[in-house]
Amino acid sequence: MIEQRTTYIQGIVLNEETLWTLAEICRLCDVSTETVLAMIDEGIISPRGAEPEQWCFTLVEIKRVQTAVRLQQDLRINLPGCALALDLLEELEELRRHVRPR
Repeated sequence: MIEQRTTYIQGIVLNEETLWTLAEICRLCDVSTETVLAMIDEGIISPRGAEPEQWCFTLVEIKRVQTAVRLQQDLRINLPGCALALDLLEELEELRRHVRPR
């Protein structure tokens, strides 16, 4: 008899209109508040709102945090390097959009 296995995958659907709190971005990206604050100080992300209790983040910021974390873990790039790499990646994507035939 062949044994059958069932694998369940759980996830969260993110859309571009949803705004996320500081606690939610920490949970979604599996990072500490201190890490997010350091990324804000470095200019990697920019929250909406005047104070941390009011901060909201978009899907773009979530993607930037996730990419910065991967750059730090995989390539051992520091936060200033991550900020530069993210800016260059965005610029490259923008150039690709202009070059692609429609």
